[in-house]
Amino acid sequence: MWLREELLKSVWHAFTALDVDHRGKVSKSQLKVLSYNLCTVMKIPHDPVNFEEHFNDNDKGPLSNEGYMPYLNKYVLDKVQVDFDVVEFYRMCWTLCYKKKIHTQRLLISDNDAFRVWCIFNFLSEDKYPLVIVVEEVEYFLGKLIEAMGMGWTEERFADYKLHLDTKSSLSVWELIELVGLSYFSKVVERHTLSMGISEVFNELILDMLKQGYMMKKGHKRKNWTERWFVLRPSTLSYYVCEDLTEKRGDIILDQNCCVESLLDKDGKKCLFIIKCIDKSFEISVLEKKKKQEWIQAIQTCIQLRSLGLLSPHREALLRRRELRQKQQVEEEDLETKMMKLQVANENKQRQLEDMRMKMEEVAAKAAQEELMRKKTELDLHDRYRLDLEREKMVRQQMEEQVAQKSSELEQYLQRVRDLEDMYHRLQEALEEERQAKQDEEAMRKLQARLLEEEVAKRAELQQIHLQQQMALSQTEAEKRELKAEQLAKERDLQAAALQLETLQNERQGALKQYEEVTRNLERAANKTKKWKDKVEKHEGLVRLIQPGHKGPQKMTNWGLASVTDIELEQRKKMWQQRKNQGAETPLDG
Repeated sequence: MWLREELLKSVWHAFTALDVDHRGKVSKSQLKVLSYNLCTVMKIPHDPVNFEEHFNDNDKGPLSNEGYMPYLNKYVLDKVQVDFDVVEFYRMCWTLCYKKKIHTQRLLISDNDAFRVWCIFNFLSEDKYPLVIVVEEVEYFLGKLIEAMGMGWTEERFADYKLHLDTKSSLSVWELIELVGLSYFSKVVERHTLSMGISEVFNELILDMLKQGYMMKKGHKRKNWTERWFVLRPSTLSYYVCEDLTEKRGDIILDQNCCVESLLDKDGKKCLFIIKCIDKSFEISVLEKKKKQEWIQAIQTCIQLRSLGLLSPHREALLRRRELRQKQQVEEEDLETKMMKLQVANENKQRQLEDMRMKMEEVAAKAAQEELMRKKTELDLHDRYRLDLEREKMVRQQMEEQVAQKSSELEQYLQRVRDLEDMYHRLQEALEEERQAKQDEEAMRKLQARLLEEEVAKRAELQQIHLQQQMALSQTEAEKRELKAEQLAKERDLQAAALQLETLQNERQGALKQYEEVTRNLERAANKTKKWKDKVEKHEGLVRLIQPGHKGPQKMTNWGLASVTDIELEQRKKMWQQRKNQGAETPLDG
């Protein structure tokens, strides 16, 4: 089932393409045509009256994106009752926007591959306008593309490309198409390999084809095993005659009532597993145990997601990545807020310490000034006392008359002494306050040092988390390289076995040819021997075959055609003797 956010993203591209002046507005006539095409593709009736009523306040001027989106949601998307061809919907929006933005002649990808990258961008982009894709999602897409092509990641070229982007944290759809088309992520990429990789990622992310491949399926009526092309989607496992997906043979509905189990080998079939549904069960065989485990795991994942009411695995992974990015962003903002608060608190403490230092300096200056005044007063009193004594000596005769006056002066002198003692006590208190201020300053310095230590510990903790993430990524890359090396070793063994089989077939054909040649030679020799035997039997007496005899010297009775051996001579003598005994006279040949 289609998602409204992805459809709105495609319509946003089409609306932006119609906005020629880049003012965020499109003419009303163009939006009418766009709305009609959208209704046609989505199989809903187009009602121009609703369009006119919705925009009756703006009959002439262009319409903005903010005004068109409510109409699109209310009168188009809300009326969809049946599933429609989402790819056709995307392609219609793509046709309106791509010709003005890209030129695939200088890229390694075709227009169709660029359209697939455009659809993948809409799927992975953030739900904010204007649409952009963050660098983390770009690396996720390129990682899946590299995995589909079976190639290696070139970190240096992608890092150079990121520097070329002037340290951007996100890309537009046309920048993503250029990144894929110019193969900044790998050194050597063939056009056909890149196209196949884009198609595989498109099938998984956009068409929800989680897994596909050939497997053997056992029939329900005739119980025969037939090879079918299986396609796993989040809610169904469909099987076709071949991989072009033109002739579907059936669907296996995956819901919470289904389960998948492994089976033991039987009926000459290995790597068996069964999918049990409410009405029937499906026995399936694959070629390898690894593929069997992959299919079982993928089907179990779909059943679990369906029972939990969740989306497809890659959509759930996309939501988790977005939640993780939002959580990291919130944590970074909280950390930045805490750092700012700590900085403000530190600045406040610094200001307080500066104020205390200035107050202490003022108190010290005032104390020094009071000390100088006290010393000066003491000196003045000492001089005055000395002058008084001299004057007393000089005018001792007048002292008695001035006793009352001197008594009052003495009282004043005592009062001044008490004032000086009070001043001395106040100076002591000022020094005590200065000492307390120094202690407060030392306490503030310790507090500042503790805050700095907490900040260093927090930075070390964040660095540790970053190192753990890097180690996890390195471990994943090592496992990927081991799997790739194992696959290459199996491919080399398969090639060696194929070469050995071809050599044995050639030797067998040569042996068959030699056997046929020997058979023909034997037949020719047998025919020749038969002909010679016939000739000997026909001309017996003229020509005789040489037969084995005794090893002694042979005697010939004559030369020429009438010559006979000793054995033949003896035989003829016996025959002559028998005839003679019978009274018949037999002449000898020769």
